[in-house]
Amino acid sequence: MRWQEFETACPEFAEFADARFRADQLVLLGTLSKDGWPRVTPCEIDLAAGELFLGMMWQSMKALDLLRDPRLLVHSLPSGKDNPGGDIKLYGQAVDIRDPQPRRAFQEAIRARIDWAPDEPEFHLFALDVERAAYLKFGGGMTLWQWDPKRGLRQELRPEH
Repeated sequence: MRWQEFETACPEFAEFADARFRADQLVLLGTLSKDGWPRVTPCEIDLAAGELFLGMMWQSMKALDLLRDPRLLVHSLPSGKDNPGGDIKLYGQAVDIRDPQPRRAFQEAIRARIDWAPDEPEFHLFALDVERAAYLKFGGGMTLWQWDPKRGLRQELRPEH
């Protein structure tokens, strides 16, 4: 489901992730390279027009990975060894965005964020189709949130032993 649908299906998780992604402006993106090995690269993220957008340089390795195999993982940036903000993980599929209207929405969002936007057609743009999500945080025990469309949001707090 696209970001706007995810916001409706699980607003507490989506609001939390939205705030974190807007603050960090960057995520770690997991893709599969053409030889099948996992690739992890930083990627800027923008939320606009009901989409979670991943914009990429034209013909970048991560973009080529997603064009070949759209499975991906979006992982929040760890803030350090102890990572007090925890890890947000979104699993899903990349949707190649070629329609001019959402591409313009992305360009407006990135321009508002950093006062620059890529020119057409020299960039790849993908939207995230969310299939499942997780949040994990340690400190005072373990906080675990898991979401998928069949079982919804499950929250668990495991005390320290």
